[in-house]
Amino acid sequence: MKLTKTFFEDIRGLIHSARTTVARGVDLMQVYTNFEIGRRIVEQEQKGKGRAAYGLEVIRQLADRLTEEFGRGYSKRSLELMRQFYFFNSERGTPIVQTLSAQLPPSQKTQTASTQSTEAQIFQSASGQSALRPFTLSWSHYVFLLSIKNPDERSFYEIESANESWTVRELKRQFDSSLYERLALSRDKAGIRKLAQKGQIIESIADVLKEPLVLEFLGLEEHPRFSENDLESAILNHLEHFLLELGKGFLFEARQRRFTFDGEHFFVDLVFYNRLLRCYVLIDLKLGRLTHQNLGQMMMYVNTFDREIKLPEENSTVGIILCRQKNKAIVEITLPKGSNIHASEYQLYLPSKELLQCKLIEWGNEVEGGK
Repeated sequence: MKLTKTFFEDIRGLIHSARTTVARGVDLMQVYTNFEIGRRIVEQEQKGKGRAAYGLEVIRQLADRLTEEFGRGYSKRSLELMRQFYFFNSERGTPIVQTLSAQLPPSQKTQTASTQSTEAQIFQSASGQSALRPFTLSWSHYVFLLSIKNPDERSFYEIESANESWTVRELKRQFDSSLYERLALSRDKAGIRKLAQKGQIIESIADVLKEPLVLEFLGLEEHPRFSENDLESAILNHLEHFLLELGKGFLFEARQRRFTFDGEHFFVDLVFYNRLLRCYVLIDLKLGRLTHQNLGQMMMYVNTFDREIKLPEENSTVGIILCRQKNKAIVEITLPKGSNIHASEYQLYLPSKELLQCKLIEWGNEVEGGK
């Protein structure tokens, strides 16, 4: 079996057109190009009688020819990834060139005018419409996303990568920390669907909380006898990472904020402000198991902030106690319903994705069984 000249020239022309694109749009055009190559490989495969064997031969010969002319980037493995990329995203439609052009600054739009007539012929949607959700990440991002089999989870990480401008390294870290599972475990079925469709939307403090908070970047697991002061210092030394783990909208304000009552001094470990929720967030660090005294102390801190520091137009202060082990019974008995005080566990190592996924499945079964 040999490649037809028409099929090869079709792919060849697609790559040549992509390489004429201005530098700013190269990454995005590469994604569009790879999507289109994947689509055409799939369509070519469907013409063969023994499709599996025929498809493998198509990819092998195409890889040999393209590598000979264009060099690296078109190996058999690369073409297989493009094919998989199309399969995972085929419902989004084939992007037309205007999708790319609309995202470039005006000065660069004029630079591409001479090539748009050719590109428009190549990136022509079968339905005449642009993609339902345009591609906005680099090809390296999408290659990593292809390894995520759960489509809802994959969609969540794609949306968050775009919204938060994650590098590929940060995307991998968030995936390794099981961000999707940790957020999903604190939501109902509708909330999980929203994660897949819209990413993490912050409307209340419950949307920010994760269980557990993962602090592997502190490097404290090597020091089993560290103190609360060591934990606090490590957080401040890695404040950028800690803010990223806390979530969206957090701004650091102070450490060891002091309150004095009748000559006795009290200190809040960390004070943050969340600009999305428009409220102060106080964090106390505890090495061991949560106690009712911890909760009572935080209630005092929160009440003091609400009465003396927050502005009338700001929302009520939130208190979070980070502890190694949370006692749910103590929390429920001590705190009134609707309280702005929360206890959250932290761990100093990356969690097991398999364990969290099992918990998520168990939680879903419990919800279904309770209907």
